[in-house]
Amino acid sequence: MNAVWLVIIGIVLFYIAYKTYGSYLANQWGVSDKTETPAHTKEDGVDYVPAKAPVLLGHHFSSIAGAGPIVGPVQAAIFGWAPVMLWIVIGGIFFGGVHDFGSIFASIRHGGKSIGEIIGANMGKKGKRLFSIFAWLTLLLIIAAFTNITANTFVSVPSAATSSLLFIVLAILFGFFVYRKNVPLGISTVIGVILLFLCVWLGMVFPLALSKEAWIFILLAYVCVASVVPVWILLQPRDYLSSFLLYALVIGAIIGIFVTHPSLQLNPFVGFNVDNTPLFPMLFVTVACGAISGFHSLVGSGTTSKQLDKESDAKLIGYGGMLIECVVAIVAIITAGYISHGELSNLLGDGGPVNVFSHGVGNFMASFGIPVATGTSFAALAVSAFAMTSLDTSTRLARFVFQEFFEDFQKEDKKSPLTNRYVATLITVVLAAILSFKGWDAIWPLFGSANQLLSALALMALAVWMSNLGKNNKMFTIPMVFMFAVTLSALVLLIKNNIASGQIVLVVFGILLFVLAIVLLVEAIKNLSKKKAKA
Repeated sequence: MNAVWLVIIGIVLFYIAYKTYGSYLANQWGVSDKTETPAHTKEDGVDYVPAKAPVLLGHHFSSIAGAGPIVGPVQAAIFGWAPVMLWIVIGGIFFGGVHDFGSIFASIRHGGKSIGEIIGANMGKKGKRLFSIFAWLTLLLIIAAFTNITANTFVSVPSAATSSLLFIVLAILFGFFVYRKNVPLGISTVIGVILLFLCVWLGMVFPLALSKEAWIFILLAYVCVASVVPVWILLQPRDYLSSFLLYALVIGAIIGIFVTHPSLQLNPFVGFNVDNTPLFPMLFVTVACGAISGFHSLVGSGTTSKQLDKESDAKLIGYGGMLIECVVAIVAIITAGYISHGELSNLLGDGGPVNVFSHGVGNFMASFGIPVATGTSFAALAVSAFAMTSLDTSTRLARFVFQEFFEDFQKEDKKSPLTNRYVATLITVVLAAILSFKGWDAIWPLFGSANQLLSALALMALAVWMSNLGKNNKMFTIPMVFMFAVTLSALVLLIKNNIASGQIVLVVFGILLFVLAIVLLVEAIKNLSKKKAKA
């Protein structure tokens, strides 16, 4: 089959969904620009800072995209391209987009608080505390997974390391001139994007080669700093500028696909059980961020909602951002599907899914004059830049969750040291570091299950909130039931496999996540039942 059709079908369906279903959701929930957002009511110059929609879309998209929509679909290609494509489209429109949009909107209606706080307001302190533990454990897995993926990319493509370090310097300068010197955003963007691609070129000229272990330590030290500095000086500007890399990457890849018309060599459907891996539930947790991701609810309610200028921006940034990510996932499955099974296995063994994606994009871009080596390096650079945005955003979110959890236990006249942002960050990073040395391939399946289970819990929180408001919550409850069935089944399988392979730390993580999810689900059912009884 010609891969061009996958791109056309995906983009057309996503555009229709954004215009119709996205607007339907906004009307059902009562999205209104008459309500002032927390970015204005709580503006503090650190976390609550109003941002223009394009800047915030850049931050949000960069944070949620990372390497997830690339690694997941490529890994899931063992089942064939058809089931992966179907889940990306259906999941993105009716699951992921609803989840992301709803999380941002719920957060701004709760003063910019996280999903954990929303659970607390609608299900009580017990529910909030249990969710906070679950979310924090999941974020540890995310930090470990993305640290590994980024370190691997830096080792296999040293030019990506140089460029990524230069991006940080560029972002600080961009933030200073835009937010402190009031240089117009348009002029700053043009200059910033030019310098951004200069960083890419300098990376290719001066590659920085270090060991994987060295990069893991450097990345963990970086996130310690990045998670506590004001968002305007690094997070907002770096994510905004880096988003242009991904836009260029996706546009370049799509143009290349339209020029080359690659034919898919991968079978559309391989089977319901491949290499002792069942399609249900493992397809849905492996694709992960390509269709729905619980991590997005933490980003949306943790950082994005605190920077939202007006409520109507939530549709573009939440629902629209998820659909753009789905396009990246479609490109990813094409890069895995247009090559032979043998070549796919070799590329996976020589650098993982990011290597598969980079080579595919490099070959597509070669069709309009960009050398394969340059295109491949550029793709690796872009992916590593986004893995880093997910890395520092997830560390900041873990810090938020940790602080919020212990704020409940402190006395009014005595502040707990565990609510200190530096202490919270240090504890989080140290524990994530221990997991980081397990290797991404060991962490990813558990991360995928925990991440998707987190999305089910976020949908649960949103369903309870809507029920308490007396509004229609079917757009949340139907995806919620499916995601609980998928993820709890996957966790049982993974716990069993990790016991067999002797991965005790991962077994403990899996059991904790499973138990916490069950308890939270029971609490949600009680709350929903009470509401129905009163009605």
